[in-house]
Amino acid sequence: MKVFVTGVKGQLGHDVMNELARRGIEGIGADVDEMDITDPEACRRVIAEAGPGAVIHCAAYTAVDEAEKHPELCLKVNAQGTRNIAEVCRSLDIKMMYISTDYVFDGQGTRPWEPDDARDPLNVYGQAKYEGELAIEELLEKYFIVRIAWVFGVNGKNFIKTMLRLGKERGAVSVVDDQIGSPTYTFDLARLLVDMIQTEAYGRYHATNEGLCSWYEFAEEIFKQAGMEDVSVTPVSTEAYTAAYPGQARRPMNSRISKDKLEEKGFKRLPPWQDALRRYLEEIT
Repeated sequence: MKVFVTGVKGQLGHDVMNELARRGIEGIGADVDEMDITDPEACRRVIAEAGPGAVIHCAAYTAVDEAEKHPELCLKVNAQGTRNIAEVCRSLDIKMMYISTDYVFDGQGTRPWEPDDARDPLNVYGQAKYEGELAIEELLEKYFIVRIAWVFGVNGKNFIKTMLRLGKERGAVSVVDDQIGSPTYTFDLARLLVDMIQTEAYGRYHATNEGLCSWYEFAEEIFKQAGMEDVSVTPVSTEAYTAAYPGQARRPMNSRISKDKLEEKGFKRLPPWQDALRRYLEEIT
């Protein structure tokens, strides 16, 4: 099977292409230079010429705070862009995988979100990804919606790289301690997505590395594993952080997402996040 991948310059798209290559599966990659997903004609032309049996849609507008300032652009990319690709997949009768986010939920409570829970986004980015989900569900039958959270990979910016940089520059960081979730290593996630796209186990899924932590606990483990335990990490509340840095998008307090459906459908859960962090640090240092 030939697989078309969008957003190949991003963290996840990069690793998905590598995973396809490792398995001897032909991957055709595109980023904005090759295909502007907000241009429906470009989507039709490029995907049709590639002739894939499936599309893994990793491209997205992911600047969560900037999305509050530029909602039209975020919606154009994440909602309309996704609709454009879904329409091509429908016309070609091929399966589509859409990478979404826990931000489609309201981020409240403490119960892990289930894949079929009611969606109620709390910021512009979440709303745009939600509208992308709706487009896929409206247009397609052969689709996977895979929601992820707290993503890190070799190719791109992420929380780990930011912490390492700030730790070296300042020797001290303040990190929110009341938002709870699970980190996701794109190398591990890519393996799951390639497993999944070769099946017909369609529907909504959640996928992160195993285990829960706060951003503060994540930061502490980063410095511990990086041998930077002299860096001072101060826990702060979301309320205090928001007061210090006004104008940012609202973040979910509860990013716990249930991965039980993965096992129910025969897929393997991802390794513990601490192990993923160890392997990631070995890769980048």
